[in-house]
Amino acid sequence: MPSPMWPQSRFQPRCADYQARVADSFAKQGLMAGFGAQLGQVAPGVVEITMPFSMGVTQQHGFVHGGAVAAVLDSACGYAGFTLMDADSAVLTAEFKINFLAPAQGSSFRFVGQVVKAGRSLLPTEGRAYARGDDGADKLIATMSCTLMAVRGRGLQG
Repeated sequence: MPSPMWPQSRFQPRCADYQARVADSFAKQGLMAGFGAQLGQVAPGVVEITMPFSMGVTQQHGFVHGGAVAAVLDSACGYAGFTLMDADSAVLTAEFKINFLAPAQGSSFRFVGQVVKAGRSLLPTEGRAYARGDDGADKLIATMSCTLMAVRGRGLQG
């Protein structure tokens, strides 16, 4: 089974340096560093994060813990929204729902967040998490529905 294609971006960023803003903010996340997660592709309204398998993020059966999957997928969705926010905005997740579809087992993982609608204050997003199997194929392991909030004037950065 081939890897899912990279989603096409249909949005225009409100900030010219959106890619640098996302990279700078991502670099500040200690949790992502602890998971070994790395920022992948960044386009207006779409962000990919990758993560290698690590025993440090597993649960008792040897699968990557659902909390780790949820955290990385939330970051992918959050940064997808952040690509479309103006320079005076920071991003916060207002809510998310995750569906675990298969055990998180594989040699590496790919998390893709994509904006559904780019509002000024609220940005609904969707996320997909994939596990790379021994055969090199990606398997969909989780989906997320996420609502982001553009925060202004509260002293938050990125």
